[in-house]
Amino acid sequence: MSLDFLKKVKLTLSMIKFHHSIFALPFALISYFWATNGVFDSRTFFLILLAMISARSVAMTANRIIDYKFDIKNPRTINWPFSKGEISKSFAFSFLFLNLIIFDLSAFLLNRVCFYLSPVALFFLIIYSYTKRWTFFCHLILGFTDGIAPLGAWIAVKENFSSEAVMLSFAITFWIAGFDILYSLQDIEFDRKENLKSIPVKFGEKKALVISSFFHFLTFIFYILAGYFHGAYIFYYIGLIIVLPLLVYEHLIIKPNDLSKINAAFFTINGYVSILILFFSMVDIYWG
Repeated sequence: MSLDFLKKVKLTLSMIKFHHSIFALPFALISYFWATNGVFDSRTFFLILLAMISARSVAMTANRIIDYKFDIKNPRTINWPFSKGEISKSFAFSFLFLNLIIFDLSAFLLNRVCFYLSPVALFFLIIYSYTKRWTFFCHLILGFTDGIAPLGAWIAVKENFSSEAVMLSFAITFWIAGFDILYSLQDIEFDRKENLKSIPVKFGEKKALVISSFFHFLTFIFYILAGYFHGAYIFYYIGLIIVLPLLVYEHLIIKPNDLSKINAAFFTINGYVSILILFFSMVDIYWG
């Protein structure tokens, strides 16, 4: 395996921020194991993983292509691989279409409901990159795009909707939207200059922090409701009690005049939240 190939793989994973899969993927897995009642089916599990990975690749690659004219001017994004030209546009488009095919094929192999709904998922995976040009609700649209994951995993198993999967999707929607507001604080001056929309641009830093906190309050409520509708046992709720201080701490370390801990709040803390909830959900399923 050549060094050039390994470098291309590394740059591609960086372009799509593969490590951010830690946000939505654990909740798709929770929904999968809830739907199967803990029974493992390797075929369905593999296809869900394939659909998740390809969907994320579609979304992030499309985002890099669509936002290229902004990313090459934004100091925060100017050194990203696609912005710097380390990944060509032809490669990005080829990678995008390859993953579109993989996603649709995965949906087709799962069941017909997944396949029929796949265009809806693809619509949101691509359209969310445009929404900051139109509306400050872009954070919620991004959140909903990620929030589709647990609902999709449930449909992959059951071919229908359920209260617990819908509640889990709402939880992810407000969770992602809440910390995306925090993340967008870094770009507030750039967004104003480029006439891009966001909650910080619309309402200012202080109100944006309040709105983000409220979204994470709703997140916690929907986590509880998801467990309630599923009939989760005590371990699931112990997990929620453990992650609650993390959600609170995330907001305590971000100040309007001090964004130095944005990365800690955005990735580290939220990474712990998703992994902990997954861990305690699995304990709840098998030992509850």
